[in-house]
This record gives sequence, C-alpha cells and structure tokens, in this order.
Amino acid sequence: MKAPLLGACLLLAAPCAACAQDFVDRIDQALTISTFHDEVRARLSGLLDLEYYNFSQPPPGLIRADGHDILTPRLSMFLDAQLGSRVYFFAQARFDQGFDPSDRGRTQVRLDEYALRVTPWSDGRFALQVGKFATVVGGWIERHHSWDNPFINAPLSYETATLVSDKEVPLTGQSFRAVPGFDKYEFLPIIWGPVYTHGASIAGRVGIFEYAAEIKNAPVASRPETWNDYDFGHPAIDLRVGLRPNPAWRFGLSAAEGSYLKADARPLQDAGSVGEYRQYLLGQDISYARGHLQIWAEAFESRFEIPRLGDSDVFAYYLEAKYKLTPQLFGALRWNQEWFASGRDPAGQPVANGHDIWRAEAAFGYRFTEHTQLKLQYSLVHGDFVSENLNGTFLAQFTIRFLNLSFDGKSNNHVT
Repeated sequence: MKAPLLGACLLLAAPCAACAQDFVDRIDQALTISTFHDEVRARLSGLLDLEYYNFSQPPPGLIRADGHDILTPRLSMFLDAQLGSRVYFFAQARFDQGFDPSDRGRTQVRLDEYALRVTPWSDGRFALQVGKFATVVGGWIERHHSWDNPFINAPLSYETATLVSDKEVPLTGQSFRAVPGFDKYEFLPIIWGPVYTHGASIAGRVGIFEYAAEIKNAPVASRPETWNDYDFGHPAIDLRVGLRPNPAWRFGLSAAEGSYLKADARPLQDAGSVGEYRQYLLGQDISYARGHLQIWAEAFESRFEIPRLGDSDVFAYYLEAKYKLTPQLFGALRWNQEWFASGRDPAGQPVANGHDIWRAEAAFGYRFTEHTQLKLQYSLVHGDFVSENLNGTFLAQFTIRFLNLSFDGKSNNHVT
C-alpha cells in the first residue's frame, strides 16, 4: 500500500468519525463515576490510534521491519481515580503490536503505568508518587501521547539507538556493524521514549520554581522489554528543576544516572561488574507559548561508561514549533541532530562510535471534532549508526479520543 493511497483512506474515514461524535459523547458519560458527594471519583478514558509508516531500508529510528510499510493499530486505556483532593491513582494499559512500530510483533496487552500519588497540601508544593510511571527527565514527556504530540513520532533524542547495548559489552571499530544477526533494537538510545519504569518520586512547585526527583529500577536508556526486569540492586536517580517566570516561558534542567547493563549481559568475564556500566545524562529544555504559536527546544549530553574500553558520548538536540492555522488545523516543524564521540580502546579503535545524524520533519494535523484527529507527516533523515544514506519516511495517524482529560480538565499525561 502506497503512502498517498493510505492518506486518502484516512481522510475518507475522518468524516465518519465526525458523524459518530454523539456516540463518543455517550461513551464518555458512561465512563465517569462519582460517589459520596463527589469525594470519590473514577474515570476511564482512552486513545485509539491507527498509524501508517512508509520508509526505505534500513527503517528509521526504532522501527523494526523487513519491508517498507507498516500499518499498526494501538489502543491506550487510562484509569484515573481520586479520593478527596489529596489522593490520586492512575493506570495505563496498552493493546498493540509492540511498544515501537514493528511488523514482527504479535498483539499484546501491557500495563505500562500504575501509580499512587499523595498531595498533602493544596498549593502543590509537594507530592509523593510510587508505582510505575513515566520519567521526570526532559520536556517532551508531558506531550508524548498522540493527542498532545504535534508529530506522530518522538524527537530524535528519544528514539535513535546508539552503539551501546544492555545485552553485551560492545565490540570496537567499524566491524561491529557487520556482526551477523545485527539488530539495532538491541542497542540503546540516550532516553527511550517516556521510560515507564518502577520507583518513587517527589515533585512540586513553589512560586515560579518547580522540581521533581525520582529513584527508579532502570535507567532512562532502558528498553521497554526490560522495564519490569531490573531490580533495585543498582537504582537509577533522575531529577529535573524548572523555572516558570510567566505563563509564556518555561525552563528546565534535567540529570539522570543509572546502570544500563543487564545482569545477564554477555560477555562480562573480566570486563568489570554490571554496576560499573553507567549512563550519565544532562538535559536542558525550553518552551514558549503565546497565542497560536508554541515552541520547544531540548538538548541532551549523555555518557555511557564502558570499563576497560573507554566512554561512548552522545550529544543530541531538537527545535520544534507548532502553529495553529485555524481552530482545527495546525502545522508543525522539527529539526533534530545527534553527534557521536567516543574514547578509544587499548588497541586504538573507537568505542561504540556511530554516524552523526540530522532529521528534518514537517507535519499537519486536523481536528474534525473534539474526539477525532488526523495527522500527516514527512521526515527526511541523513545518517544512522548503520547507514549514511538520505532516507525519507511518510507517516499518517488517525486518533479517536475517549474523554482523555484529567479531573482538573487538562490533558491526561500522568506526569507529576
């Protein structure tokens, strides 16, 4: 199926979804429960996404596919429950064919998030949260769900693998890319999407200052398949401090540290203990919003320590802008770059050093109703750690939203 044909099909399907708005409204009402004079409230909501990707080989980002097309559905269901104004519980379950786009997976059901949050004071100065939830690092996490993200995919920083693996100590030199059975999905980006890992966090806001800190079972680079596997033998520590001087501007600084190598990695032998393989991450984020314009920018500096060999360093950033052309139509542009640098092993070979990458992206979105949305996107990327080619990707996404609002009326992303 070619990209233009798929886009036309999605466009034809959108008016049908618009006609069904009354039906969705009735579902919304049925999914909300309130008892004891509104002191106990519970709400189910969801996002139904149908996504299409058309690309050349090798596939970009964290896509795993042998062909050139993927059509994948995904259903995300959210549960929000509140006891009074101090205790809040949320959970997220997903039905899809894998966390990242793939033509190799089977339909699966996952419980990606479940957490309890306690807020002792009504002014928001402090909240304690325990469970499994998204990381506090970075600024993109707060808009990573399909309804809030102007694009269909994540920025380059969140979905481009390095040559550092959590399964084995890396080889050195260019020959690493020629290893039989090479699968880039076995290698880690500097931060893997929203990173739904287990732990506890504190967060709050005092005046124009905001803060968040967490202790987690896995580092921000860990893969979705391992988010439940890490124990707290080598816990990860993440934090973010921010400044909101006025409603338009927001500034943030993030830091993260954790052991990225799994306990069953191969081959360790005399290459150091698991705890010596550590990732350090620094991040800076800025956002601006006024009128119809929103702008975001983030930069990350990451170091993966590889004992006996050296360090693998990565720097990445992106600039993103969204402009609302009409009440229903918006356009978005994003520029991403990522550079790799590394030390050298005792033989003088570079350690886990990949090709530098840039990616330019443009997207348009149209909201037919408050429940239905269509996005079309084109991405042009130069370089990957397995290729230095110039490749393009067409993406399309149609979303139906079922009351995806939190109790305060804001978009429900569950981030503290």
